[in-house]
Amino acid sequence: MLKDFIHLIQCKIKRLREAEDFKTNLRNQIIKSALFLLGVVAFVKCVTTFVPQAVSVSSTINGRELPIYCVETDEKKVALSFDAAWGNEDTQKILEILAKHNVHVTFFMTGGWVDSYPEDVKAILAAGHDLGNHSENHKNMSQISNDDKEQELMKVHEKVKNLTGYEMFLFRPPYGDYDNDVIKTATKCGYYSIQWDVDSLDWKDYGVDSIISTVCNNKHLGNGSVILCHNGAKYTADALDTLITNLKGQGYEIVPVSELIYRDSYHMNAEGRQIKDK
Repeated sequence: MLKDFIHLIQCKIKRLREAEDFKTNLRNQIIKSALFLLGVVAFVKCVTTFVPQAVSVSSTINGRELPIYCVETDEKKVALSFDAAWGNEDTQKILEILAKHNVHVTFFMTGGWVDSYPEDVKAILAAGHDLGNHSENHKNMSQISNDDKEQELMKVHEKVKNLTGYEMFLFRPPYGDYDNDVIKTATKCGYYSIQWDVDSLDWKDYGVDSIISTVCNNKHLGNGSVILCHNGAKYTADALDTLITNLKGQGYEIVPVSELIYRDSYHMNAEGRQIKDK
């Protein structure tokens, strides 16, 4: 009888201890779960705060990758650009004319030009103009390997970054030569590929009047146009003052390429016009 009573008491004590262990375990599990959930909430908040929302960007038309030739905009703006691959005799004069008109533009520079005229590179940036990538060696980019394409882009990129601290993000293929791999490689390297829809033909050395007429009377000139000039062409500097005056006289605001293009949420049409997504 006494033994049964003692056994009964021991069983109750055991069940009480088990209950206590269960409560302790349950409490620990609840605490761990709460801490885990807090961690998840904190992580999600961090991601949504520091990672931008996905944007729609497409440069593909019918399976073909396109650079930006021009931009669709209701604003009466055009971008003036200069390719710098040879010579600097007129660079200072060009900068003075641009400053006189309070106009900022984009200079697309080769690695060789950067090596030869580092002070000009600094002066261009100091004057508030875009620095753009025109490849290291001015090769036909579609005719070299993808690894070489990347080297052509990144060699001059690093040169300019080390020289000025500026991270270039605009690329113009030499000779306007590109294929799908050129555009894809540029995008991979963090670049927007830029062509033009208005060619001044200054590189043909037809003269001052020819440059002015070719640009200002161009059938493609309009809102969002990108104009191609060369800082080393024979008559460009002499034509520039009148060229700017005439463009402003037509009501155009002249801006660098970086201020004309859309950085995200855009698509292209078949003529290479960049269009903002609705």
